Amino acid sequence: MWGRFHGWARRNMPTRESMEQSRWLRPVSHRVLAPELWRFTRRSVPRGVALGMVTGIMIPVGQIIAAAALALPFRANVPVASLTTFITNPFTTPPLWVAAYWVGRKVLQLDAAVPGAPITTHVANDSWLSWLLAEAGPATITGLVTITIVAAALGYLLSAVGWRLWIAHKWRKRMAARAR
Repeated sequence: MWGRFHGWARRNMPTRESMEQSRWLRPVSHRVLAPELWRFTRRSVPRGVALGMVTGIMIPVGQIIAAAALALPFRANVPVASLTTFITNPFTTPPLWVAAYWVGRKVLQLDAAVPGAPITTHVANDSWLSWLLAEAGPATITGLVTITIVAAALGYLLSAVGWRLWIAHKWRKRMAARAR
């Protein structure tokens, strides 16, 4: 199955030459199609993973375009940054937002009672909009920022360590082949 997907991706992925000919990219093609942004290196791949995590979680619409545009100044790998944005999709976004609300409530300590203040419960007359603006909105935004920072840092570290392990494996394999 992986081979079929790989073949399909190779046939349908645009080539560098076809992207150079695109009239939409022509004004900025010298910058967007710079070879160092498309090469897989030990520095550009972790940057791309972290950048993809940030744009995937924080930007609700146009994530791939934002990741590709932000990859330019950060010298991140454009394909990795664009693909990493798929960490958020219709299946992962609702649990992510619930987790962000929960984390935000913990960070802002909305569950803690203020000393000396009476503990109140929501009354039927309370406005849903006031709850959204006063509690849910700030908690969710705080949680999203917290989750984004943690996910980007973990993504960067895991991809850097993974890259290192992969290169070490290739070196061991090469040395074993030479020893024969």
